[in-house]
Amino acid sequence: MKRLITLNVNGRQHEVAIEPRQSLLQVLREELHYTGTKEGCSEGECGACTVILDGQTVDSCLIFGLEAAGREVMTIEGLGADDALHPVQQAFVDHGGAQCGFCTPGMILAAKALLEQNPNPTDEEIRWGISGNLCRCTGYVKIVEAIKAAAAAMQT
Repeated sequence: MKRLITLNVNGRQHEVAIEPRQSLLQVLREELHYTGTKEGCSEGECGACTVILDGQTVDSCLIFGLEAAGREVMTIEGLGADDALHPVQQAFVDHGGAQCGFCTPGMILAAKALLEQNPNPTDEEIRWGISGNLCRCTGYVKIVEAIKAAAAAMQT
């Protein structure tokens, strides 16, 4: 039996009827059409489904949609503006931090959350901060460079 809940996604309230066992990932993609959040492993191992829930990164495939009711959810679509990328997004563009792009939304949100908690991380801290996000293309070097550049840009 579906339940009607209110989700606050990217600063907008949505009323949506969902199945009790639907994951937040499924609700975001299938019900609300926020398709930037990707489904990778569905086991919380790859980070492709990373969103920010009440200021903390979570794997949306492991959270029930019901658990997000009344809480703040940020997806990649909520970062930046139509006419200006967020500094982390811009750094990924400028430093080649994205190749195929599948991991990019989750990686960018993980980087954003890291930089909010630690505005000047070391390479090791960056690698730890994104450790829940897998990338099969880049080898992480360009991702780390992009996050360092975003950190510098956000401090100016």
